[in-house]
Amino acid sequence: MEQNKKTLKTMEKKLEEKTAAFSFATSNASLLSALPALDTPASGADGTATPNPFSTTAESRRVKPVRFGKGETAAAGPLFTTLNAWPGLQGSPWRQVDWSQETNAALMESIRSYKLACDAAPAARVLLIGPVGAGKSSFISSVQSVFYGRVVNRAMVGTSVNSSASFTKKLQSYKLYSSRERVDESMALVLSDMVGLGETNGLTLHDTLAVIKGHVPDGHTFNACCPVMTDTPGYVEEPSLAEKVHCVVFVVSAPEISSYSDTMKSTFHQLRELISALDIHQVALLTHVDKVCPKTASDVSQVYKSSPVKDVMVKASDLLGMPLSSIVPVKNYSEELELDPHTDTLLLGALDHILHTVQGQRTPPGNSHRMLLILDLTN
Repeated sequence: MEQNKKTLKTMEKKLEEKTAAFSFATSNASLLSALPALDTPASGADGTATPNPFSTTAESRRVKPVRFGKGETAAAGPLFTTLNAWPGLQGSPWRQVDWSQETNAALMESIRSYKLACDAAPAARVLLIGPVGAGKSSFISSVQSVFYGRVVNRAMVGTSVNSSASFTKKLQSYKLYSSRERVDESMALVLSDMVGLGETNGLTLHDTLAVIKGHVPDGHTFNACCPVMTDTPGYVEEPSLAEKVHCVVFVVSAPEISSYSDTMKSTFHQLRELISALDIHQVALLTHVDKVCPKTASDVSQVYKSSPVKDVMVKASDLLGMPLSSIVPVKNYSEELELDPHTDTLLLGALDHILHTVQGQRTPPGNSHRMLLILDLTN
């Protein structure tokens, strides 16, 4: 009996130890009514649901090596293996990712072979939206760099003399190519870039919705004083499914998360509400993680062990009103001349996450889009 009591006390002690261990101008509201609504039927002529063009065959999406849930194991790196290896690093990752070269190869092949199940939309059209200087263009160049096997500047990337002015002025769409040897073979994914959101002189809500609905022609130069209207040169009166945006990606800079004004926060919430009314789902991608955590800058595979990175994600979650499960960190290529396998893993995982979001669309095409948020984490 005495021995049982001692055993019970020992078990209780061990248990205790484990337990311890932007708002838009009011004038824009009147412009919304001038923007034609999408009147796409929700069903076919026979009354049956219209086939979902964003579903794919099992063969084209069978490879899913990067997981953001539980039950997966990540390859252990040679460094940072213990809790006390670096301050700010947790003992075990709070998301499981396989950082191997085999994973990168599998992800690249999966993305290359991605196909939509509808000829009317040969490629998933993804729109990047975010504040000025958030890294939208850099993300496009970075993902193309992975498939080219070298760092390239595909989208025009630069620094404006006026930090509040967007370097990108036009709506510009970029096809992604499977490799630099096969530039005639584009993948079923188009990334669209446009002028950044600004406190006073950035993209307007009216023009943003016009782009998403497919009314704005590629190459259009935005001007806050001249909103997109039916008499705008190149205006698309009846956009096709291929011209509409299927996925919206918000790009937000991590170093700026705490400095964004209440006005900008309100802008994000307005956008989310209005785009959600179009049945566009939302996901967040955070880029520049190396700017918020020096240890992650040394080894980006430590991103899911980094407390500073997770803290920024929590702030981004509050800024955008999104759950942490919808936020994925990404690091863009900016200063590098050579590719880094772990940086590639994050970028490929982001693309795979985008395509899964498009693939998971359940509502009929024409009334449905998908929305992703890319948050720019710069450590």
